Amino acid sequence: MNPLKRLASQTAVYGLSSIVGRFLNYLLVPLFTYYFTPTEYGVVSEFYAYAGFFAVVLVFGFETGYFRFRDQDGNTPDRAYSTALRFLLSANLGFFLLLLLGSDLLANTLQHGDHPEYLVWIAAILALDAVGAVAFAKLRAQEKALRFASIKIIEILVNVGLCVLFIVVLRSAATSWAAGLWDPAMGVGYIFIANLAASLVKLLLLTPQLRGVTQGFDVALFKKMLRYSLPMVIIGFAGIVNEMLDRALMKYLLPGDTQANLAQLGIYSACYKLSILMSLFIQAFRYAGEPFFFAHAADKNAPKIYADVLTYFVMFCAFIFLLVTLYLDIFKYFVGAAFREGLFVVPILLLANLFLGIYVNLSVWYKLTDRTLLGAMVSMGGAVLTVALLLWWVPKFGYAGAAWATLACYASMALASYLLGRKYYPVPYDVRRVLGYMVFAVALYVANQEVIWFTGMHVLLSGTVFLLVYLVTAYFYDARKLLQRVGKF
Repeated sequence: MNPLKRLASQTAVYGLSSIVGRFLNYLLVPLFTYYFTPTEYGVVSEFYAYAGFFAVVLVFGFETGYFRFRDQDGNTPDRAYSTALRFLLSANLGFFLLLLLGSDLLANTLQHGDHPEYLVWIAAILALDAVGAVAFAKLRAQEKALRFASIKIIEILVNVGLCVLFIVVLRSAATSWAAGLWDPAMGVGYIFIANLAASLVKLLLLTPQLRGVTQGFDVALFKKMLRYSLPMVIIGFAGIVNEMLDRALMKYLLPGDTQANLAQLGIYSACYKLSILMSLFIQAFRYAGEPFFFAHAADKNAPKIYADVLTYFVMFCAFIFLLVTLYLDIFKYFVGAAFREGLFVVPILLLANLFLGIYVNLSVWYKLTDRTLLGAMVSMGGAVLTVALLLWWVPKFGYAGAAWATLACYASMALASYLLGRKYYPVPYDVRRVLGYMVFAVALYVANQEVIWFTGMHVLLSGTVFLLVYLVTAYFYDARKLLQRVGKF
């Protein structure tokens, strides 16, 4: 099969599961923002920000390590998988027990001493998801995209269904038959309980993959995987610093009291969710792209293929940027009225995510040349920049400073990765075309704002005109060729 067509088809399957699944999951955002106050939603955002850091560490980079060693150096896929799975099972069991014993102390430290059980539930979710991550990696390696997608969607359906049951049904009926089932003191804790139940269901569905643990543990292979994978932890941890540190620190950096700062955090987090479409596409591309890049590494035309992939990727991401920003007057109803004062950060965060997607594409140079430690340095540099800018800008500009810090971080990482890639794994990227799509999209967004301001044209009419301008331009420059190459037309 044509490699671009194969990547497109795999991305479509993963993308469909991501779009359907995460769309269902993101339906929880209006549920939460319409039923909870910004302060309460701020608590949820804070805990999930902490969880983001541990989620990266607890997988130990073994997803990528498994891809690297599953059928190389004389290893069998089963032995590599079993080695990774046994290690993750042991490490995550230890993590859960440790947090279980120290939950009271840690809850007090985080100023949530009334609810140490939140930490226990989050720890259980993290442990279950880490073990499930390597099982999902096996499905990806075997190109069982449909099974991967179905399990993901079922997990999210369970989560969404339980959240609706707890927050809408039981809460609304708390004065009648559900009086003994709804506990107001639990509050946002029902969100964590629903997530935990969904993670348990997911692991049960992955039972056939978990049986691979019986294939043994190869100590020599484990050492190789660990040496290769640990830098990926640094990369992932630095990535989560760039993605989540703003929400983890905002409560401490904003000038107000704890409750006011949590409210600002809730507003920022809710508006961050409006970059959902960009995040969905990048996640789908990650799932399909990583095994694709490794599978075609030996192809003599690989650099040209990778260059074309980046161009088409940015072309589509620029469309997503315009779709959301030009129709923001519709997307704003995704969050409750109390959260809409933060909508002005949405274009900034969309651009930030676009640069993140570019960085994902450019990271092929260190993954294919085994220079993961050098790749980790790029991520660490981005993390240092993020910390510095958050400390500087958030106290001065509030959550707008966090949005600009995210954009500056991802843009700098993409630039650094591009420059290093030219040295270690040259790829003939069409830089002018890539930047052209980005500049064109931003120019259309700004022009749309000006047209609305000076002419009073209806925002939906104006947005549609500018979106069509982009689509027609992209079609004649690149989209038509892409459709022909993947065999659609």
